[in-house]
Amino acid sequence: MSVRRVVPIAMRLSWLVLIALAIGEFVTDLPGPGWATTLLPALVVLALMVATMSLQARAAAPRGEPGPPVEVAPPVTGRWKALNSPADKVPSHGTHAYGQTYAIDIVAEPETAEGEAPGRPGAGRATRPAADPTTRPVPRPQAEPATRPEAGPVTRPAFRLFWPVFRRNRAFPAFGAPLLAVADATVVVASDGQRDHLSRNSLPALAYLMLAEAPVRSIVGAHRIIGNHVILDLGGGTYAVYAHLRRGSLRVRAGDRVRAGQGIGRVGNSGNTTEPHLHFHLMDGPDPDAARGVPFTWRGVGVPANGETFTVVEQEERGGQPTEEQAEEQAGRPAEQQAGRPVEGRAAVS
Repeated sequence: MSVRRVVPIAMRLSWLVLIALAIGEFVTDLPGPGWATTLLPALVVLALMVATMSLQARAAAPRGEPGPPVEVAPPVTGRWKALNSPADKVPSHGTHAYGQTYAIDIVAEPETAEGEAPGRPGAGRATRPAADPTTRPVPRPQAEPATRPEAGPVTRPAFRLFWPVFRRNRAFPAFGAPLLAVADATVVVASDGQRDHLSRNSLPALAYLMLAEAPVRSIVGAHRIIGNHVILDLGGGTYAVYAHLRRGSLRVRAGDRVRAGQGIGRVGNSGNTTEPHLHFHLMDGPDPDAARGVPFTWRGVGVPANGETFTVVEQEERGGQPTEEQAEEQAGRPAEQQAGRPVEGRAAVS
């Protein structure tokens, strides 16, 4: 068993011992002074816990200079904003644990920027120049403001100090947004049995998440941190992680082969999250507890910085065939639209 696998197990055991000592102080009457029977052992365990957390971070840290970023397709379409981006700092989430050195969070921001005409989510050009002119987003015809049937709202609720303490997931435009395979790959993990909890986007709810919920999730294991998730084997020792997916939304199972651009699930709010969003990263193994992070770049987008919005225009399949959802939509379109002519609110992409 590797050190990277042993360290997180030791950290979880330390948490359990610490909790057991705290409970024992209230439910048992141990002989001797309290400082000797509870406080001193608790301090020792706490010190061991800090040491194991440090070892976990060091064990998961990249060795040597990072390699060139692996280019993959974006996992979403529409207009999104980047948070906790590796373009601003590494490790992007403050830790190398779970292979998330170069992880990024993105939230849906379908509302057009100030001064722009409103349109469907994803209308307009990308805020970052495309790396390849052939993949540059094409402006869509203007249409009446519309909402996604899955989510409803076209604006993302702002963080509040006190009220409302929480919001339901459908108040966020990211909830239910489709997720796409970033490359031709094999599914190695597909899990979507965890519930989607309410948002934690207020000060009291955030305090609850950081002080109570997150430590418990850390004790249970990585799968409770990343929530419902999919891990794809991209080949060449590179694996893609999609975290915090919606319960029951997965359309793939372990062992399935997927094509680039194929729908695999939907954005949710499961795991260690404040609101519905996608957490995405690449790593060098299929186990988050033992993997190290791998740099990535999204084709046509790059790596957006914190607070930066970017748009990915919906494409017919990157490999030639439409995704299942696109095929269903095409089945009801007039022939001239299926032939590739622009549809209202959509752009034809070569």
